[in-house]
Amino acid sequence: MTLAENNVLNEVVVANDGIEALEYLFAKGPHAGRDRREVPSLILLDLKLPKLGGIEVLRQVRDDEHTRCVPVVILTSSSEEEDIVASLENGANSYVRKPVDFSRFVEQVQRLQVYWLLVHETPQSQY
Repeated sequence: MTLAENNVLNEVVVANDGIEALEYLFAKGPHAGRDRREVPSLILLDLKLPKLGGIEVLRQVRDDEHTRCVPVVILTSSSEEEDIVASLENGANSYVRKPVDFSRFVEQVQRLQVYWLLVHETPQSQY
């Protein structure tokens, strides 16, 4: 199953650290001209981000009225129980451990996109 076969052809925005992710989401810094009401359909978030960790990014995403309902999937290498609990307690919709094998990782991301972008219903009223 490929993304093209399932019509999941969304733009992908990559942030290299937690600060950059928040600047993009909240239209600050180099993204100040972006319409912040245009929120992503899905956020794939690693816990081990440089500069600002994934849990803090998640907290700020959930505290903001524009991003509060955006599905957030934690996609990380950690299988620590405390990371799973902290992620879910802070509003993550799902917690997925990254496969080590690259081809399995790509397959996992495709499955996540199909579910969260084609199957899952997200309210549009908050946008």
